[in-house]
Amino acid sequence: MSACAVIVTFNRSVLLERCVAAMLAQTIAPDRILVIDNASTDDTQSRMTERSANAPHLEYHRLETNTGGAGGFSEGIRLATEAGYDWAWVMDDDAEPHPDALEILIRHAHDPSQIYGSVAVRGNETSWILTVVDEEPPRDIYYTNDLRDIAPVRFLPFLGLLIHRDLVSRIGLPDSGYFIAADDVEYCMRAQRAGASVLAIGGSRIEHPRAEIYHAWAPGRRLACLRLAPWKRYYDTRNRLLIAREYYGSRLYTETVPGTLMRWFACMVHEKQRLRQTWAFLAGTWDGLRGRKGLRHTLWNINP
Repeated sequence: MSACAVIVTFNRSVLLERCVAAMLAQTIAPDRILVIDNASTDDTQSRMTERSANAPHLEYHRLETNTGGAGGFSEGIRLATEAGYDWAWVMDDDAEPHPDALEILIRHAHDPSQIYGSVAVRGNETSWILTVVDEEPPRDIYYTNDLRDIAPVRFLPFLGLLIHRDLVSRIGLPDSGYFIAADDVEYCMRAQRAGASVLAIGGSRIEHPRAEIYHAWAPGRRLACLRLAPWKRYYDTRNRLLIAREYYGSRLYTETVPGTLMRWFACMVHEKQRLRQTWAFLAGTWDGLRGRKGLRHTLWNINP
């Protein structure tokens, strides 16, 4: 089997250097490392041009405009599959794979019709909540000691996700219209709708900062909420609604819209910039319910 690593970056050259160094130090190296640069304005281009000159299997691609993480992953997976690599292993630039991450991952990746993935960790904690779906009730994993060797999960982020080109040809590329946030959730759901399972490989690990999470509570419901800047809140809100429009049917109105309101209440308690956060919720809800995609936070004057 051949594997192409895809790293998407934007204006984080120091973190990117660490990610590339970790990739080059793998006990089983990827056949190709593709760095997709979302038109960075820092020194990413000069650093990667120099680095790729000394590493023949490192390939640097600079995009003309910032297409967000979603656009970067879409382009990277397209390039990897069109080049004929069997598997694409994708991640952000702030990921640092453990030296044996790819070796352990490909040891389990026997079925091209499934999605496999490394687990993002920070020390003995998982960086994102993993929900194991073959237990009753489904169980959320917060600590590495609770990881199984292989477990079907609700979704995996684009932090070590491994997908075969045959499955890409069936379900298509990630939706670049999401720009950032939940593009990986939608991609996993699309694969599951096509019959694939999403399998977390507990021994394959990637160091990554933990998501800052708090919870919203209502009778019979508990929702995990991310601490986000207002401009990112817009995409988190909008893209959850886009997913619900596509996959949830009537639950868009019975679950996702009420969930958005719960998240807004929790945000008012736990976060600052309440007026800007409220505007981001309103704008994201408006665009999400109308199916509007793309880079739009600037149109709503929600700037970083």
